[in-house]
Formats: sequence, structure tokens, C-alpha cells
Amino acid sequence: MLVKIYPENPNAKEITKVVKILQDGGLVIYPTDTLYATGCDALNVHAVEKICRTRGIDPQKCRLSIICANLSNISDYVRVDNAAFKLLKQYLPGPYTFILPAVHGSRLPRPFKNRREIGIRVPDSRIAVELVRCLGNPLLSMSVPYDENESEYATDPELIYERFRHQVDAVVDGGFGGTTGSTVVDCTADEIALVRQGKGAWPDSV
Repeated sequence: MLVKIYPENPNAKEITKVVKILQDGGLVIYPTDTLYATGCDALNVHAVEKICRTRGIDPQKCRLSIICANLSNISDYVRVDNAAFKLLKQYLPGPYTFILPAVHGSRLPRPFKNRREIGIRVPDSRIAVELVRCLGNPLLSMSVPYDENESEYATDPELIYERFRHQVDAVVDGGFGGTTGSTVVDCTADEIALVRQGKGAWPDSV
């Protein structure tokens, strides 16, 4: 299913249609403020296992990131000290992923268990934020595979649908996507560290 949603004014009916797929444990490709991403309900164990299986990753070995609508409930999933929270408030929403210590015993399902860290994103994307807000749960999010030689298959939603329609339950057409991932910042140690320079600008020292 290819669902057209206008990024500046997301239609509630179309958002609800996509959210229903997520509630049923489906996988959805949707736009963010960086790359198009594959997402599922992060609290649905079967959906999380399915997305990891589809992407061929071991959730115990790979970094996992969740998309939240805002910062109000992130303490349910990660530990945030005052310094880290100040950074998050300064840079989010925006094209950043902040790696934070995981909260043990959180609501996140089995594939997240025993993880030491989780990535947190609040993208500057009305579509992504509305999907999370209406779902009521964060989205486990993984960028669509990007190949510089075939960038159109990661940026053009119609071509994304053509390539990945048998792996997901819906593709959201929110216009052409970007080609640069988020800037990744590690907040798990005493010293804040830049892990990957992406779309979001980052100072030499924090």
C-alpha cells in the first residue's frame, strides 16, 4: 500500500490508516527529516522481531533507535541526566540521534532486553511525529538502505515502494527524502561524544 500524506499538513484520515497498520504489528516505511525509514511499534514484540528479521540484523549486537513524539516520556526507556536533557531540549526536534543508557525493566519488549543503550530521535517531521503521537508508542526506526549508485531507491517514495513493497505493509509518500542520515551523539559516558556527523550541525566542543 502506497499512502500519500502531505508533510506540511498531514491528513488525519491517512495518518489513522497507517497507524492501524502499526497497531496490527505491521511494518511501515515513512519519511523523517533525514532519510526515509522503516518503522514499527517499538512495544510490539512480534513487530520488533519481524523488522529485525526483515533487515537481517541481530538486535543484541546492533544499536537500536526509537522515534518519540517529544521528550515527555523518554525516561520510560532511557536514563537522562540534567546535562543530557539540556542537550536534547536544545537540539530536538531535529536531525539527531542521541545514544543514552537504557532503563532496565522498561516497557520495551524482549529484543531490547539487556541492552545498555538506546538511540532516541525526535525528528523535525510532522508525518513521523503524528504517526508516533497517534500510535501512542514510540517507533523502532531503521533507515532505508542507501546506495549512492541508486540513491533514488532511498529518496523517491514511488521507487521505494517498488523495491520494498513485499517487505513492508505500507509506504508513506511524503515527498522526496534526503540522502544524509542523522548526526549521532553518544551521551552514555561522562563526556559527550560525536559518533557520526550527519545532517545536523555539531560543535567542536559541548
